[in-house]
Amino acid sequence: MSRVHQSSGYVFPMPGRALVNAWREGYTLAKFKRDVMAGLTIGVVAVPLSMALAIATGVPPQHGLYTAIVAGAVIALTGGSRFNISGPTAAFVVILFPIVANHGLGGLLIATFMAGAILVALGLSRLGSLIQYVPYPVILGFTAGIGVVIALLQLPDFLGLAGVELGDSTLRNLMLIGRALPTLSLAEISVGLVTLATLLIWPRLNTPVPAPLVGLAVGTLVAALLLVGGVEVDTIASRFSWEYQGESGSGIPPFAPGFIAPWHFPGADGTPLEIDFALIQALLGPALAIALLAAIESLLCAVVADGLTRTRHDPNAELIGQGLGNMVVPFFGGITATAALARTATNIKSGAFSPIAAVVHSVVVLLAVVVLAGVLGYVPMAALAALLFIIAWNMSEAHHFMHTLKSAPASDVWVLVICFVLTVVFDMVVAVAVGIGLAAALFIRRMAQLTHTQRLAAPNTSEHFPPEVALYKISGPLFFGAAEKAIATLRVIDHSVKIVVLDMRDVPSLDTTAMVALDTLRRELGEHGVGVIFVGLSPRIALKLKRAGIKREAGQLAVVSNLAHAERMARRWLGQQGNGGD
Repeated sequence: MSRVHQSSGYVFPMPGRALVNAWREGYTLAKFKRDVMAGLTIGVVAVPLSMALAIATGVPPQHGLYTAIVAGAVIALTGGSRFNISGPTAAFVVILFPIVANHGLGGLLIATFMAGAILVALGLSRLGSLIQYVPYPVILGFTAGIGVVIALLQLPDFLGLAGVELGDSTLRNLMLIGRALPTLSLAEISVGLVTLATLLIWPRLNTPVPAPLVGLAVGTLVAALLLVGGVEVDTIASRFSWEYQGESGSGIPPFAPGFIAPWHFPGADGTPLEIDFALIQALLGPALAIALLAAIESLLCAVVADGLTRTRHDPNAELIGQGLGNMVVPFFGGITATAALARTATNIKSGAFSPIAAVVHSVVVLLAVVVLAGVLGYVPMAALAALLFIIAWNMSEAHHFMHTLKSAPASDVWVLVICFVLTVVFDMVVAVAVGIGLAAALFIRRMAQLTHTQRLAAPNTSEHFPPEVALYKISGPLFFGAAEKAIATLRVIDHSVKIVVLDMRDVPSLDTTAMVALDTLRRELGEHGVGVIFVGLSPRIALKLKRAGIKREAGQLAVVSNLAHAERMARRWLGQQGNGGD
């Protein structure tokens, strides 16, 4: 599956592995037609979603469309999953919105580039498989929190509140929304409710037309009817304006994305950014959070796609593809991109065969920008808010959240709740860092509980050790979280004991902390004239101890393969001690 450099033994993850694999399976005209039809379908779905998610992030809608166009194609051609559809996703709103509030669009694009570089580094380091070790309560906690934050950010548009400038503080945003409630608009609420009802009812009709497209069309129609009656509602065209090469207009610019350096876009104060160490330092934390979430989201999406299609993705190539897409897209005005599960599932159900379907989807979005920009400007902001409510609800996975609260162990429930609360009250950077830290601590605690030491009495073994020999059995991994607890028991022995036999056949691994603890124990026992016999060490562990300086010493330290050999060794040592020998 990958290129191998024999000189170093390093397996290089090959970018574009998914496209190569599809080509090797035999890419025919019939399969190309399948990809085109799937790309058309998913492209139609991606247009409204890309606009809505860009607006939720705090940037004009065209930047979401540019993301689907550029990142969607680059990631498909260089990634490791044949079916992933990449673009702006709801998971990133809670990370990206504070970046835009504090550093502007330019800061977001620079953070996206930094996150892309981190993803490429993760892929080249072959760390794609490590993402699966992120605990489920952590993922569920912050995804549920993201859903709540997304819904909260849409309330001003859905209710038509005036003068609400949301920031990166959830509590402050709640206060601002509460104060602005007297300004709510019944017209905006009507558009939002009609759109929301359409989005909920339409999927039950089992028609091939995507619900987001129908919902926004119905919302736009209601807004047009209100306008005929003399009531105006806020739309994309009334909210956003653009300037490009001496031309200007409202809504979405009817041009393909052009090349422009990310630092030429405005910062939080509206002026172009100046890249310096302070800015990079400020964006490093968010960039790490973006990279981690992008890796998790994309690889989970690829795993689901594999289950639906019985294929196999290359996780490291997928990380490289995601990284390259996020490094390229900021130079075309696109924001952070990752694989989207809903669009990927739609892609598969539409009959896609290869990444070409994702490329076609990007072309469809491009055509929508160039040809339909004027029409898209009529979409009401309240209708987009309703669409984002649906996205937020699906993102929250409320059913799984409540089920986990009821059925999971108390420690997992605490991790889930803490990640959820931190995501809502603070931000994703804090939630992911604390959540993974808590999960790691709980894992260490559970592993430590599996490791124990017990003294075995003579009837429990087939061997008959003399009374001067104490036999202990150590079970479980010996690592920094468990070594001291397991070895502390061995320090409490009677004065009559001359030899300690350690049965370590059930010790699968040990780390440096455990080796130091064993060496300290050996020295302490040796100072009291007590010898130590290790039994059943695996060759790998025995080699580790030897390299650490814990070596065989006549009458003091021995390593044997079984208890019978240990019994003979112990009797020989006791005999030598009785004769005055070593």
